[in-house]
Amino acid sequence: MMHVPRNDNIIMHDPRTSRAHAPKTTKKAKIVFRWIRKNENVCHVAQIALKANSSNFWYLDSGYSRHMMGNKSFFETLVMEEGGYVTFGDGSKKKVVGKGTISVPGLPSLSDALFVDGLKANLISISHLSDEGYSVLFSKENCSILKPDGQTLLKGMRSSDNCYCLEARIVSNNVSMDEQIELWHERLGHMNFRDLRTLGKFNCVRGLPYLGKKANGICGPCQQGKQTKSMHKKGNYLSTKEPLELLHMDLMGPMQTESLGGKKYIFVCVNDFSRFTWTYFLREKSETFDKFKMFCTKIQNEMNSNIKSIKRIRSDHGREFENAYFESYCNSLGISHEFSAPRTPQQNGVVERKNRVLQEIARVMLLSNNVPRNLWAEAVNTACYIGNRVFLRPGSRNTSYELWKGRKPNVNYFHTFGSKCYILNDRDQLGKFDAKSDEGIFIGYALNSRAYRVFNLKTRTVIESSNVVIDDTRLKSNDHEEEEVLEDDSHLERVVVTPNVGTSNDNNEVTQPITKVPLLDSNEPAPWVRRLHNKEDVIGDMNEGVRTRRQIANLISFTCYTSQIEPKKVDEALNDEFWVLAMQEELNQFKRNEVWTLVPRPKSSHVIGTKWIYRNKSDENGNIVRNKARLVAQRYSQIEGIDFEETFAPVARLKSIRFLLSISCVHKFKLHQMDVKSAFLNGFLQEEVFVEQPKGFVDSHHPNHVYRLKKALYGLKQAPRAWYERLTQFFVDNNYTRGSVDKTLFIKKTMMSFS
Repeated sequence: MMHVPRNDNIIMHDPRTSRAHAPKTTKKAKIVFRWIRKNENVCHVAQIALKANSSNFWYLDSGYSRHMMGNKSFFETLVMEEGGYVTFGDGSKKKVVGKGTISVPGLPSLSDALFVDGLKANLISISHLSDEGYSVLFSKENCSILKPDGQTLLKGMRSSDNCYCLEARIVSNNVSMDEQIELWHERLGHMNFRDLRTLGKFNCVRGLPYLGKKANGICGPCQQGKQTKSMHKKGNYLSTKEPLELLHMDLMGPMQTESLGGKKYIFVCVNDFSRFTWTYFLREKSETFDKFKMFCTKIQNEMNSNIKSIKRIRSDHGREFENAYFESYCNSLGISHEFSAPRTPQQNGVVERKNRVLQEIARVMLLSNNVPRNLWAEAVNTACYIGNRVFLRPGSRNTSYELWKGRKPNVNYFHTFGSKCYILNDRDQLGKFDAKSDEGIFIGYALNSRAYRVFNLKTRTVIESSNVVIDDTRLKSNDHEEEEVLEDDSHLERVVVTPNVGTSNDNNEVTQPITKVPLLDSNEPAPWVRRLHNKEDVIGDMNEGVRTRRQIANLISFTCYTSQIEPKKVDEALNDEFWVLAMQEELNQFKRNEVWTLVPRPKSSHVIGTKWIYRNKSDENGNIVRNKARLVAQRYSQIEGIDFEETFAPVARLKSIRFLLSISCVHKFKLHQMDVKSAFLNGFLQEEVFVEQPKGFVDSHHPNHVYRLKKALYGLKQAPRAWYERLTQFFVDNNYTRGSVDKTLFIKKTMMSFS
């Protein structure tokens, strides 16, 4: 390093913060500090180091009185003016041609910096920093520039050539603390700020400076890549003060198995104050409003006269709740209808949690005693009945029943769900020595009478009776033999009864009997037939029902002339004579409809592959009645613009079908339904399409030929559109008018009537 003395100004620095070393003396000399403002810049000092040519390195020294650099692009503002010369280490001189403010990422703004023509190093003046109130601290390995309050502004390292320098890319301790934290946050793969601060605070890694606490802010990329659902804290306080202040509602379902009464949905209502629960069982979602209207009238009459009506109800945005009927009804009664946010069931968590509890209790009761699945409605009804009487309201020591009814519930008559029971037969005319009771299964409690609900194994119906003896103390290994009949759920699936299992559980401890309908299974002999004939005289299983000769003949013909398996590959199908006949029948359809023509393989055209699909067709009893083979095109190999252009085809709207059925009911129209066999084979193709010969039916004389399609083939992307255009043309030619809204609806007027 080479220093050139200046001619005019003499500046003395603190030796503790300067790299200039004073000569050693044996006595302590008194040092006087004088700070002289520099008014003129006649001569400056330049330094040439090993890395001086790098634009990222900035050197700190006291040998020059101003910040200097030779890169014009670093200046934020620059005024071109002559201001003296700078002498370099090799003795050459360069002219100062400008003055301005330097702005570099990672460094603070450097004012009054000189632009020196030909300078290759970036120089930071310590004396200039001292004039601005900063302190410079040098150590063996690094140097730091401190603010007047002692906070670190810049921090540099000692290089291999014994120079103190800063690197713009890594130096940043306080351009802005938030900017530095953001920089390291991005460098470390968007690490969370808490762990990032811990790394710097405890020196867990090298090279990471101490990072303070980040001010409030949001990282956009982190939100896009890491955002999760908001937390919903559990409230441990009572949000309501009276029973009808708030009701939670939800619809659960559909269930995979219909109940005995043909129900598939569960309408659950929970009172927020008492957590008393009501369950109703519905066939369709559309029944929700009628059930809610009945429910509102019922509970408002049940409560005290000082509580006039329901104040608020809360549900999700399901269309069964958010509709014009609900809105009109709530407005007429002054009920405020609240909705949970979309896809946020936590905001309606009271009833959502109740749904889970009811499901779990019902599932356990069904599985514990191997009760048939189609008794799930009885299990849910019983679970709700028990839960109202034994679960305490959160935040209190009272049951839901006590808070709603005002008295403690009685549970001494409770029995195990699914237990074996004996039902007094007081409905039939019995002989002197006939059994006086029938065996059954206990499935719950009557809602409007002091009675039990039981399933009679003899009549296969659900009844309510108080003359029931329930044996729930027997071990499961000693269960009644009649349960073997229940293992076949197919019998219970056909049971049709009309018990109103949807009645609410808000009634008194006693409940009322319901209407019962005997079994309506046409295959099973009627109860009086079984009573008038001895079991020894009946050939076969009595539970199997009556089977005619025609049914047996059809079953034999289906079994003898159809294959009972579905092949996965062509080779398997070709080894089965029934599947060969099915494939031949499919190809005959192609021939009758003139779908294709065998032509030599084109050299410049794309050829689409074909594939066989095999399906077994069954009747309502599950017997295989037909083997269906379908030849389809491999649509994934089609190329847009070559093999097809337009693919859109309208589809019938369910609203139009419902509207048509409604009009037919009002005007008593006679409707006909038809099915077009191999419909897609009737659509004409506008494009030139070639397909491979089907596997197993390749022409032996022309094995390399392909088929050119005249009409659409199943699997082609344009097949639905081709069939729709053909069908539309047929209707239009026969004076039908296409609908303006639903393009699949065609109307023809004849003599002012519709056909």
